[in-house]
Amino acid sequence: MLRVGLKGSKTMHMLKIALLQMAPCKTQEENLEKGIEYCKNARQRGADIALFPEMWSNGYQIYERPVDAWKEEAISADSDFVRTFESLAEELHMAIGVTFLEKYEKAPRNSLILFDRFGERQFIYAKVHTCDFGVECHLTPGEDFYVTTLNTACGDVKVGAMICYDREFPESARILMLKGAELILVPNACPMEINRLSQLRTRAYENMTAVATCNYPESVPDCNGGSSIFDGVAYLPQSDSSRDTCILQAGGQEGIYMAELDLNRLRSYRENEVHGNAYRQPEKYGLLTETKIDEPFIRKDYRAHG
Repeated sequence: MLRVGLKGSKTMHMLKIALLQMAPCKTQEENLEKGIEYCKNARQRGADIALFPEMWSNGYQIYERPVDAWKEEAISADSDFVRTFESLAEELHMAIGVTFLEKYEKAPRNSLILFDRFGERQFIYAKVHTCDFGVECHLTPGEDFYVTTLNTACGDVKVGAMICYDREFPESARILMLKGAELILVPNACPMEINRLSQLRTRAYENMTAVATCNYPESVPDCNGGSSIFDGVAYLPQSDSSRDTCILQAGGQEGIYMAELDLNRLRSYRENEVHGNAYRQPEKYGLLTETKIDEPFIRKDYRAHG
């Protein structure tokens, strides 16, 4: 494949992203205090954005428990837990993507709220692809994917989100790219083994979009750390071969894992390369929006979310 050159050099914009790979505590109050502590530490290390693992308010503790028990732990988007991080984002002058089991109409949602560095709520995203083959069948799925223009110390960046199982559907990242996302935030709670990491690498590569995923550490059951950031830039003008788009790969231990995303390089790459929306033929993809499901993919526990 012919590699096209990137445009001339510009002022460097390095966006510092902190992945808070934490183990949850026993209570929501303890999770709140730990989350505050980690956010403050991330800011001290220069973070522009701090991201939590999936459903931090209760540590994604919904398995092997009665449904009524964890449903009672759902909190509203205007709860003290969430509002604390709203205030903290303004205090620290740092964007915060905090996750929680959201109280919502008939059944809770698995949600992420993104606050900018001024404490302004940018969006509430609820997991669209709930794991309906498990206990998440008791959750309300989200209705859409959102992208916002996030004001940071190094300029505006277009940020979207998906959560865990959303990663396994190319459509999730694709629609975020089509809505303009340069960076996709991905809270997570599952083992990040080679195939799931490959999914993230592919989502970044095919959309020329950075993907930042925050997981729980290996001390948490059914998790193994492995939080990661893929910058989406597979080719550099000075090289004839491709590069690994992974700029951060955490180990299994609890901690704050940080990387710098070169926004100028990503933007120049997106302006010149052949992926993303550059050469798509959407008029030929009609089957992708068909709702009919045929064998061998019919499942009795499938829920239509339309």
